[in-house]
Formats: sequence, C-alpha cells, structure tokens
Amino acid sequence: MTDKAETNQTNIGRNRLSPGDMDTVFTRAMKKTHTILLPQMLEYHSALLQAAFEGSGYRFAVMQGGNGLKNKAHRYINSDYCYPGVLIVGQLLDALENGSYPPDRIAFLEPRPGGACRAGNYNHVIRNTMKKCGHGQIPVISLGKIHFPYCKGTERQPGFRVTPRLFLNVMAAVCFGDLVMSLYQQVKPYERQKGETDLVRRALEENLAARIRKGCLRKKDRLAAYRHILDCFDRIPVDRQYKKRVGISGEIYMKFSSLGNHNLENYLDGQGCQIFMGSLVNYCIYVLDSDYRSYMIDHTRPVLRAGYEAALGYFKKVQQELYRTVTEHGRFETDLAFDELKKRAEQISGCDCITGDGWLIAAETAEAIERGCRHVLLVHPFGCMVSHVCQRGILNRLRSLYPHANIQTIEYDSDSSETLRENRIQMALGEF
Repeated sequence: MTDKAETNQTNIGRNRLSPGDMDTVFTRAMKKTHTILLPQMLEYHSALLQAAFEGSGYRFAVMQGGNGLKNKAHRYINSDYCYPGVLIVGQLLDALENGSYPPDRIAFLEPRPGGACRAGNYNHVIRNTMKKCGHGQIPVISLGKIHFPYCKGTERQPGFRVTPRLFLNVMAAVCFGDLVMSLYQQVKPYERQKGETDLVRRALEENLAARIRKGCLRKKDRLAAYRHILDCFDRIPVDRQYKKRVGISGEIYMKFSSLGNHNLENYLDGQGCQIFMGSLVNYCIYVLDSDYRSYMIDHTRPVLRAGYEAALGYFKKVQQELYRTVTEHGRFETDLAFDELKKRAEQISGCDCITGDGWLIAAETAEAIERGCRHVLLVHPFGCMVSHVCQRGILNRLRSLYPHANIQTIEYDSDSSETLRENRIQMALGEF
C-alpha cells in the first residue's frame, strides 16, 4: 500500500473535515526518514527507551529541556493547562525553533495516560499547536496505555507498530532503568570518591543501550544484565554515615523528570539525604491493573478478562525475576512487588481509587515510611486536579497511621518561585 493510500485509508470517516484540518499520520516510509521525538520525562529510562526504539528500526531522540519553555508554550495554549502539559508543548516548540531537527523530518510521540487526567487531551492540543505555528505536517503519535480491542478512539499509524521485539526491549529498558535508579540512589549518598557513581551510571547506560539495540532481550539476557548492573554498583567504595532518608512519590511526571521537579534529586543530595523512590515498572502494572478494573466494572460480559490477566501475569513475572536477582545478590534492597504494594493501599484509600495515580501514591508513601523514611515528599503539578484531590485526600489518613513521619505536598508551577518551593522542602526535611 502506498503512503498516499495509507493516509487516505486512515482518514476514512473524516470526510466532514476540510483537507487542512486532517491530521498527518506516520506512514511506513516515514519510519526511514523521520526522527520520533519524545519529551524529557523519565530521567533514568530515556536513553534505554531510545535504544529500544532504535533497535526496532526507528529514528528516535529524547528532547532536552530548553530555556523559556513556559513562554513558548503560552503563545499557543493558555495558562490553565497543567505544568507537565506546558513543559511538553514548550519542549516541542523549542526543538522546532532551535533548528535541532528539520520540521519536515520529525514526528512527535506523546505519552498519553488514561482516566481523568487532562493529558488525555494533549494529543489534540499538540496537533492544534503544530497547525497554528505552521507545522501541521508533523505527525503526532499517541502512546497511550495498553489498549485491548474493545477500546474506542484508538488511532491508526501505519508506520508505527509495537512488535514483540519492541515490546520485550521496552520491558527490558524499564527494568534496567529501575534497577540503575534504585542502586544509584542507594550508593550515591555514601560514595567515597565524589562523582564515581555518576561515572558508573553513564557507563552502564551506554552498555545497556548497546545490548538493547543488538537484539531481542529475553529472560536470560535480562538476568545477565541485572547481575552486571549489581556487580558494577557493588564495586563502588562507600563510607557509611548517617543520611536522612527521604521518600518521593506523587504524579509521575513530577516524580521522574528532573525538568518537571527542578532537579529535586540533586537538591536533596546537596542537603545530605538519601532518596527512596518507587519504580516505573510498578507504575506500568498499576496502569494496566486500573484499566482491567475499569473494564470489569463497565462490561457485563468481560470476554477479555483472560487477556488482561495474562498480561498482568507476565508483567508481574518479569518484576519478580528482577527482584529475585537483587535479593540473591544480597547487598541491595528493592521496592515492594506490585501485589505487596497494593496491600499497603487497602488500609489507606482502598484500591478502587484509580483516578490518576490513585492508590499508588498512598501505597508508595506507606512503603517509604516503613523503609525508614521519616520524611516524604508528595510532588504534584499546579493545575492537576487529579493530584490535588488524591494526594490531599489521603494526607489525614496517612498522618494518623504514621504520626512519626513528616509528610508534605510540594507543588510545581511555572510561575512559583524557587525560594518558596525550597522553603517548603526544608520544612518537610525538618525534625519532626
């Protein structure tokens, strides 16, 4: 099928729109000529995810944070949009303005959550923004949560397909990134030679990215990589000394993106803290589990139940392989496996709270406290009503269950001052 035929087939049912209003799709020919841009949002995983896509034949790049992203975004969207949305639109406009990529040779991959999150509408916002600034030819690919055939509103992108190889390599990238993140946060505060942990992390990212690009990573390949990562961090000399243990949970963009949280991890490291942060693989399972829960509620004949359960079983199996390898090594700790994490939420918010990051925030907070974090930061963006309702709604319950812990919400906004935010963080770190 030709590219023109693919485009026409994709636009069936849109005959009410004028040609200028039709959305550009990512064709098969574009896979060889176009670079797919992903926003900067996963500090420890981006380089590995890039390798996973490149290993499947895509040209792929992760955008970096530029200057004045807020002002660039607000030329085309109003100030009511949440902070992650402003940063994502700003990054794309910055990439176009600084000439890093030819506008006729790029596509944009938009991570799209489900549920009540307003980011579910950002696909439409980004497409309109591109048309307003004269670049309506740029395809916008929506990477939503895993969709089963019953889902409506899925879009067809002929040149973008999640193959078994891509899926397995993305899973490996998520697990590798989680392990590197966890070990880095356990070793970095205690390193004897300043900067050695960063060198090991960068070398590992290059090594792991090369492994992912090379081929389809199956179980034995993942296990070998896990052991290599553990050995590399285990060889770093450390001096054990007292450090405040600080848990970080909250909205996923603010939690994992240094651009979104204004380099929170570096700031806490400078304050003499050790960070504990829940894994991305638990978030991925949470999204699938929440989708399954919604499906079972909405459908009287849940014909896809077996498919959901098989997918959840596979994700949990991969997670258990990772955590078992860490436990066998003996030195380092992991966060809780998904089913154990879910039990922590039952006494706080219940597991029916699946709006946004829902019960996952409550469970991660409880886990952090149980692991010795007397200080917990719940980070969320301005303009995110889902985070405001869920995070503030569980505070009283958490404080009653854990009266010895200092739990504070930290809001991020493009207009608030760094001083105000840092003062609130300092208040959260104070003795309680």
